[in-house]
Order: sequence, then C-alpha cells, then structure tokens
Amino acid sequence: MAHSTQKSQNRTNSLFSRRGGTFLPAPRATRAAVAGATKALLVVAHPDDEYAVAATVYRLTRELGATVDQVVITDGAGGYRYSALAEEIYGFPLTDEATGRKYLPEIRRRETLASGRILGIRRHHFLGEADNGFTLDPNEAELAWDIQRVRGFLTQVMESEQYQFVFTLLPARDTHGHHQMAATLALDAAQALPEERRPVVLGADPGVSGKRPAPYRALPGRPHTRAAAHVWEFPRTRRFGFREALDYRIIVNWVIAEHKSQGYFQTDVGRHDVERFWVFASAGSAEWAAASMLFSRLLHADSGLPAAMHAQGA
Repeated sequence: MAHSTQKSQNRTNSLFSRRGGTFLPAPRATRAAVAGATKALLVVAHPDDEYAVAATVYRLTRELGATVDQVVITDGAGGYRYSALAEEIYGFPLTDEATGRKYLPEIRRRETLASGRILGIRRHHFLGEADNGFTLDPNEAELAWDIQRVRGFLTQVMESEQYQFVFTLLPARDTHGHHQMAATLALDAAQALPEERRPVVLGADPGVSGKRPAPYRALPGRPHTRAAAHVWEFPRTRRFGFREALDYRIIVNWVIAEHKSQGYFQTDVGRHDVERFWVFASAGSAEWAAASMLFSRLLHADSGLPAAMHAQGA
C-alpha cells in the first residue's frame, strides 16, 4: 500500500519491524474476484517458500480471480549464510550472523511482500517465529516456536476466512524440518474445524517433468500427514502470449529475483518446470472432488485474458 507522507512511511516501517504484523500489499489481482471464487491460504515456514507454488498462485489470482492469503511462520533470520551478493544492495554485512539476524527479518519481509505483489497475494501474515537454520528434525521447530500460538492463529484465520483450500509444502522426511512442522500445524488447524468448514489441505513440491517424484511417506508419529497416492500437476511450461513465446517460468523467475538476500536460492532459476500437489489422506470424497475441480480449472478454465494470451489447446 503506497504512502505519500513521512508519517505514513514511519507507520509502515514500524509495522515491518513488529513481530506478528500483518501487511496488505498493493496492487490487488488484476481481475476482481467474483462471488463464489476460489479462496485459498498458503502456509509456509520461511520467506521465499512461496516459490513452490508460484505459477499456481499466479494462475489462480491473476487469471482466475481467486483470493490467496499467505502465512509466513518464521522471521527468516537463519538465511544469512548465502547473503554475500546482497550486502552491497542492502548496505549491511549480512553474512555476519549477528548482523544478518538483526536485519534479515525486515529485509526478507519486504522481499516477500514484493514477491506477493507479483503473485497477487491479498494479505500476508508474518508470525515472526525463530529461524534457527536448517534441520531435518521437525522437533527442533517444535522447541524453537510457540507452537500453541502458531496453531491457534492458523485455526483462527482458517475459521474466520473460510478458505476452501490450504497450500503448504509437502512434509517429506528429507526436506527442511521447518517445512515439516509448518505442514503439520496447517493440518492440525484444519482438523480442528468443524467438518463442514474444513478446507482441503494440499502439500506442494516443485519437480521436473518426466521425472517421477520420490515416494512420499507420512512423518513418523504424525499419521495425519499421510497423503493419497494421486499427484496433481500444474506445468510452469504452459505457454501463452504472442506466438506462444511466454510461459509461467517467467513468473517463477520474477519471484526468485525478488528474494535478493538469498543468493543460493537464485540458482533455482530454471531448476523446476512443474508444481506437484498431494491431497492429504484425511480428505473425504467431497474434499477429493473439490481438489479435482480446482485442478480442472487451473488447467482448462478460460482466464478472461485476451484471446492472444491464451495457451493453445489448454
């Protein structure tokens, strides 16, 4: 949201630095959401995790009139190790741990908001939990985070906003423990709602077309993380525009470029060409049908863009 006065800017800066703040970015999606349109929540552990679903979210918000909000659980301070290239951009020695942990939360919040403007994300919630660095153990997040606070917030926002879908990163055992815990908490929150108001929760993982994804197994001791075998896909290579010269990989690259503080993340440009989604096995037949309809819209619905923008044969 643009501010024209110094007083307004000061309020914005205060909001950026406040733990647990919420920010409404501008501009909104180019097409207004229509009555009954899709409404979804993205729950991630870190700033930049929206990368996993970037093409899907852009397609939903910018082309199909959906509403998507995002919850970022940690402050991203653990991402200082690969920030060397960004030190000249931001003016701080970010690879120094103390300095990085001091300034990266606000920097990465701003980067996420910039990425969100590209993707058409309506509202961001930054919960500001500790990011102690990489781990494969979700229990480390359980020790570092205020789990009851995060779970309670997710339950409250799901209940009040009545999302139809929740996207989170697939909690594979070989992925970041923070991703595993974020997915677990999203599932906890959804399961706490009455069945008639419970959103469909999907785990996402970007991949390479033509290469089968690794078999997914539920997390030990967390049976609600079990997923159905069927995998839906949205191709980042879906073509459109003049002479079909454009595709959604461009959007993904824009998102990556906004996260300049994360130097190693920049090497993900061109790495994945498909976004894959698993529905967790707790979903019933109605939830399964809703997920099927969602991906049918993603792959086949008219975007409402000029005819020249459409992918042929979509």
